[in-house]
Amino acid sequence: MRPLNEKRAIDLVTKLMAVEGKSCEESQIASVVQQVLRDAGIPESAMSFDTAHKRTPLPGEVGNLIVKLPGNRKLPRVMLSAHLDTVPICVGCRPKRDGQVIRSALATTGLGADDRAGVAAVLVAVLETLERNEEHPPLTLCFFVQEEIGLQGSRNMTVSKLGNPAMAFNFDGGNPYKMTIGATGGERMRIKLQGLPAHAGLAPEQGASAINAASLAISSLVRAGWLGAVKKKGRSGTSNIGTVQGGVATNVVAEHVEVTAEARSHNSAFRTEIADAICSAFESAAAAVVSSNGQAVAAQIERRVDYDSFLLDADAPPVQIAKTAIESLDAEPQTAISNGGVDANWLVKHGVPTVTMGCGQRNVHTNQETLDIPDFLAACRIAMNVINHAS
Repeated sequence: MRPLNEKRAIDLVTKLMAVEGKSCEESQIASVVQQVLRDAGIPESAMSFDTAHKRTPLPGEVGNLIVKLPGNRKLPRVMLSAHLDTVPICVGCRPKRDGQVIRSALATTGLGADDRAGVAAVLVAVLETLERNEEHPPLTLCFFVQEEIGLQGSRNMTVSKLGNPAMAFNFDGGNPYKMTIGATGGERMRIKLQGLPAHAGLAPEQGASAINAASLAISSLVRAGWLGAVKKKGRSGTSNIGTVQGGVATNVVAEHVEVTAEARSHNSAFRTEIADAICSAFESAAAAVVSSNGQAVAAQIERRVDYDSFLLDADAPPVQIAKTAIESLDAEPQTAISNGGVDANWLVKHGVPTVTMGCGQRNVHTNQETLDIPDFLAACRIAMNVINHAS
């Protein structure tokens, strides 16, 4: 087993978790990462930012940080990645070691191990490799922004700046011995129902209730089996009505309602079918709710694919390399397929087959979040092994 400077790795991840950087505000943590790379002798010319933050729904401070390092040009380029941003509860975190875990010293904040542990694992692997002057393939490091608000950094990245990597290894999650080789696809909908207001006590028939239309749509979806766990003709997926907002008072027939919904499936065509069913139900229900003068509720629907599903073959090079990297620690690799989206969804869509690996995170997005130190150190070693076994 290749040696690892464990103290440096723990000190680095602790330092990174103390730096604020919620989604759209990643400039400070990006600067810290750049300084770590400079201190390792990596020239400024190897680092650049893309302009992903100018294409995201919410404007950000910086784009994705991309670092390209030379290597044996006879070998295919390998990419290691993680995301820079944390969720708002992690702002103000003060990391503190407590035995074999790191937690926030403040009871009100999360830790930010999601995904500063991934950032640290990537950095540690590269620092260790460069210090040993070991042969390695050309490397691309990519540190994504705005992952926590819909994978926006990887979705909007400038792919041409990556240097055409043949494969990628994304570090984000808990179990370091788990290889996520596939993930579901997701589509979101925003449904606006415009009705006709009227006095609910004096002349309710003159109104067309947007709330009534939303209720009819939701009940029809439940009856037809299109909400929750969806199974149709051997295909499966999930869907959900996430929010319903509307109305102004009990004595006013509701003029406006806005509904958000999602559909997911590992089968892209079936995901689309679920979303189609949701949209159709709201359109039909809107048309069925009519005022006494014949005015129906109008439905306006916006829908967007958040990420498409993917599944790598078991014999794909990144899967085999990840497997060997884990086995080198005398551990048993575990293969997984995620029911949530990961940056790998978009990397695969961009043409870069990607395996996602864990790095010791626990209870993320809560004030109970911790980083398991043995698992984090295992992730660092696995990242080192990935570089080594790709050579």
